[in-house]
Amino acid sequence: MLIVFFVLLFLLFFYSKRKKSLAKKTTIFTTYVPFLKEQEFNPDISTDNWDLHKFRLDKFKRSQYKGLTFFLSSENRIYYLSEEGDKVYC
Repeated sequence: MLIVFFVLLFLLFFYSKRKKSLAKKTTIFTTYVPFLKEQEFNPDISTDNWDLHKFRLDKFKRSQYKGLTFFLSSENRIYYLSEEGDKVYC
């Protein structure tokens, strides 16, 4: 009976040590947020900043805003492409 008690005590001790070591190894990764300069020079990075979006449209003639890519036509009209590939003017 005493041997069973010691075996259970050993298993409990081993399990608690293992659980603590697993908890220490867990790391939380933050999502990658590009710097403003990187966003400024890359129109393919989605942004929520309206002013930055307008700047990129003027500079590159395209910009991604809230996950949707907008384009600037030769007549300075803003449009995006629908799922069917049609131009939808804003």
